[in-house]
Amino acid sequence: MIMTQQSVLNQYAPFTTQTVVEFVKTLSIFDHPNNFTVKEIGDGNLNLVFQLTELETSRSIIVKQALPYAKVVGESWPLSLNRARIESESLHINAKVVPDLVPRVLHTDYELACTVMEDLSDHSILRTELISNRHYPLLAEHIGRYVAHTLFTTSDFALHPFVKKELVQKFTNPDLCKITEDLVFTDPFFDHPTNHFPIELRPAVEKLWADETLLTEIGVLKFQFLTQAEALLHGDLHTGSIFVTEQSTKVIDPEFAFFGPIGFDLGQFFANIILNALSKLAITNQRSTLLNELLRTIERTWITFVQEFTKLWDKSNHEIYTNVNGILPRFLLKIWTDAIGFAGCEIIRRTIGLAHVADLDTIEDFHTQIEIKKRAIQLGSDLIKSRTQLYSLAHFIQRIKGALRS
Repeated sequence: MIMTQQSVLNQYAPFTTQTVVEFVKTLSIFDHPNNFTVKEIGDGNLNLVFQLTELETSRSIIVKQALPYAKVVGESWPLSLNRARIESESLHINAKVVPDLVPRVLHTDYELACTVMEDLSDHSILRTELISNRHYPLLAEHIGRYVAHTLFTTSDFALHPFVKKELVQKFTNPDLCKITEDLVFTDPFFDHPTNHFPIELRPAVEKLWADETLLTEIGVLKFQFLTQAEALLHGDLHTGSIFVTEQSTKVIDPEFAFFGPIGFDLGQFFANIILNALSKLAITNQRSTLLNELLRTIERTWITFVQEFTKLWDKSNHEIYTNVNGILPRFLLKIWTDAIGFAGCEIIRRTIGLAHVADLDTIEDFHTQIEIKKRAIQLGSDLIKSRTQLYSLAHFIQRIKGALRS
């Protein structure tokens, strides 16, 4: 692994297929650096992504470079390039505890805001696979372990207070946190120009905006996101940030990483599994089997998280209060209720906010799509308002099943 804070080029500029080749030639990564192909493969909103393949060996790598603005909007939405450093350092921290669940970083250049990492072309994007009705039996175990280990080991339970506070400063990520604060917790719940939804959803959306009880609860959740620096989050743990094979799971793109409430990552993952489950209402073939598999994924993720978190709690914590009876169950309950509330926010914002999910938007029959999106809005609202009453996994699953009944 090679790390550098100094660029081999004079100054930052967005890569092209030509300049990224010149950059990679300076690195000791390829045995034959003058004989490889390059193509741009990025389709995200914030970055450039290139795949470079050595012709003699077919070995390939990925070069990801941050842009100084959001591609989805343009240069009118400026963003700090510091997020490239945050992403790379987050991957290094995670690799210490779950090396099999994150891509391997080969090189980082802070000046050029880019990271070189292993190519995961042998994996598939989880969202695409779920939309295609494929099931990955090891996914829940992998994500439950990923979340438990990355969050516990960066919390006050595992770190000396000085180390933890130093990391909080290091991972202060105001630009990308502001995106979450606006697009997840604020804009979808008001009549804001970033919102995007069909006119047929307008009555349901206006009902949402007028629900003062809901707005109160979202305000509480947003304040938790703003103030509770419990652990180093991934910050954007949706099914588009997870690559899979039958035996392997890789969590990518932690550029939204910052110290926040532990339940946030779990809530985002749960929400995106729920959104895919809602999309299955548009099909008839194997619907019941697919829904049961998705619900089991949620169940098994939480069960694995609790098991792994508890093991770490018992052997790796240094906080004296963790030895007091009742502290662990109470803290797990907080994580659980937070996760349900954050899941509700994510479900709603992915339905009516700026950034949608293909799970719902690719439903071909427009009437069916609208009806399913209405259910998503209602379920998201219900989860937010009732999160403190859904004490158990069984209650949560039953509430989801209620929204899935056709």
